[in-house]
Amino acid sequence: MSTDYSAQALKEFLGEAEEIIESLNLELVTLGDSAEKGDADPDIVNSIFRGAHSLKGLAGMFGFQDIADLAHHMENLLDNFRLGKIPLTDRLIETLFEAIEALTRLVHGKGEDETFTCDVSTVLAHIDAILAGDAKESANPLAAYRIDPSILNVLTEYEEHRLLENLKKGRNLYRVRVAFDLSNFDQGLAEITDVLKQVGEVISTLPCAGDISERIAFYLLLGTSQPLSEVQDIFGNDEIQVEAIVQVTATQVSSPAQKSTPTIEESDNETDLPLTDETAAAAQGEGSLRSISRTVRVDIDKLDELMNIVGELVLSKGAFLEISERLKVLGRDDVLSSLQKATRELERRLEELQKGVMDVRMVPVAQLFDKMLRIVRQVSKAQGKKVSLDMQGADTELDKLIVEDLSDPLQHIIRNAIDHGIESAAERKAAGKPEASSLRLSASQKGNHVVIEITDDGRGIDPEVIRRKAVKKGLVSAKAELTRDDVYDLVFMPGFSTRDEVSELSGRGVGMDVVKNNISALSGMIEIDSEVGRGTRLAITLPITLAIIKALIVQICGKTYAVPINSVLETLMVDKSAIRTIERKEVIELRQSTLPLLRLAEVFGLSSEKERSGRCFVAVVGLADKRIGLVVDDLLGQQDVVIKSLGSTLSFVQGIAGAADLGNQKTILVLDVGGLMNEALRGESNVNV
Repeated sequence: MSTDYSAQALKEFLGEAEEIIESLNLELVTLGDSAEKGDADPDIVNSIFRGAHSLKGLAGMFGFQDIADLAHHMENLLDNFRLGKIPLTDRLIETLFEAIEALTRLVHGKGEDETFTCDVSTVLAHIDAILAGDAKESANPLAAYRIDPSILNVLTEYEEHRLLENLKKGRNLYRVRVAFDLSNFDQGLAEITDVLKQVGEVISTLPCAGDISERIAFYLLLGTSQPLSEVQDIFGNDEIQVEAIVQVTATQVSSPAQKSTPTIEESDNETDLPLTDETAAAAQGEGSLRSISRTVRVDIDKLDELMNIVGELVLSKGAFLEISERLKVLGRDDVLSSLQKATRELERRLEELQKGVMDVRMVPVAQLFDKMLRIVRQVSKAQGKKVSLDMQGADTELDKLIVEDLSDPLQHIIRNAIDHGIESAAERKAAGKPEASSLRLSASQKGNHVVIEITDDGRGIDPEVIRRKAVKKGLVSAKAELTRDDVYDLVFMPGFSTRDEVSELSGRGVGMDVVKNNISALSGMIEIDSEVGRGTRLAITLPITLAIIKALIVQICGKTYAVPINSVLETLMVDKSAIRTIERKEVIELRQSTLPLLRLAEVFGLSSEKERSGRCFVAVVGLADKRIGLVVDDLLGQQDVVIKSLGSTLSFVQGIAGAADLGNQKTILVLDVGGLMNEALRGESNVNV
């Protein structure tokens, strides 16, 4: 960077730049959908243009010239497009997406290293090619409409373009004259503008002379398909005058030669003056972010620090309870009563603080789902397939860090669904299906977990095809007896792929195993359900948060572990005689159903000291519709804990979600219920700690 800014200022830049880019991505998806209809919402186009302009200014202020240059080229392309000099085509949309992807790489790279740069010459060349090949200059087509020069002379180039677009669509052009007191003209003008936008497009707002010095008057140019009488009836106020500039009857076509001669009544004492872009924006009621936004962007590291403080307070509460017990033994009832009262008050306030901090960390999964719109559009176009994305439950909330870590796995699942699962248009037609396939993303909260489902109506997963591929690759024996779930689990094995050839999207056998590992790292589970010829459903079950949780403290061979309470369904004391063995797996009967058991002592390679007792404790845990029983030596009670990561050095350890401090100078390991269940249900208890 050419300017010396603090690390905090750089973080602010990166955060704001990422927000702008994310917004641009979503708006470009909307604009891309408009390309198929041959029309574009001018508000969307202007918003994208302003976003590129803001990013250019922001990058220039921080000395990131490469980002500023690319944003400037993108801004120039958008400016020509919004002025009608460039047509709306797929080529334009793809070039804009290409520019956004390059900006994303640059911004993320600057976050790691301020000197980071990458080659964007190809993107710039594509932009220049569109500008050189598609930009057009022609005689002013508005001249054929014989509009009074006093109106045209004060319009900006963009306003002229919007006026012409309205006339091409056969809309009437009206001039609405309004006057306000100087004390509240901005509010009144904004209200009138909002009313007019309900019936058409407000092309321009032009000031004119008021009747007296205490008043100010404006002309608003309105393009609408409504007749003059209906527009006049909207106001029912003689002070608001509506006059026709160009009127198109039902029998008239859009050719300028066939337009009726506009009628304009000019007042000798009124002079039209041009507005600057800033004045026009303000006049049309475009509020600043300060007036409409009630959100504050907070660095997630600051929230983590706040969470750590809350965690320390949780431990302090435990210390108060311990002191209370000691005072009770000493017989100090007078002091004990006061301390218990203070402890209860502390506990209530602490719960409120803990809930408040957790709520701040929660974000709607819409932030994640919206990113998938671009992936669906990009991959479906590359594959030549028509795919519609339906999103449900986007307001369901998850911890911000979980949402971020889920982005890559979900992206890979979406790519696989379109590449492997969804058929070509010809295949779908032959199978009697609609040519356009349906892909649904849904999220719902179930207890303390969130379930995200990805469903398609494609060809489905054929278990026999999966089995043959697995045998061919040597992943399973040809004589192995596999259930339907066992076959689906093969999809997540390293090196497995149903593709014989390697493509840009798939065929390398790398991907779904990483997806499963990433989801397991979030203490989640992924399940597959499919029907040949009907489609596939993948369900991802995740905890709402991985920060402060309530945990069941258990003991195994003298060692203490924590089990997240949101996964614990119930606890049992089981006689050894009640345990049965089915297919070399220990199970018990629980309310007319079979519950598989997992001995944590064996999982972690410990020597159990309570085998002789004849009884053991079982913590029944579950995710989604899966259930297993964790066999432990003792249950020590519940406690709030703050989970700490084990770090990248120990990230390979399976079955452990992190570590937690119990407040008595003792650190314990927190079990990863999802990972343990995956291993147990596959019959592979080979975790070593």
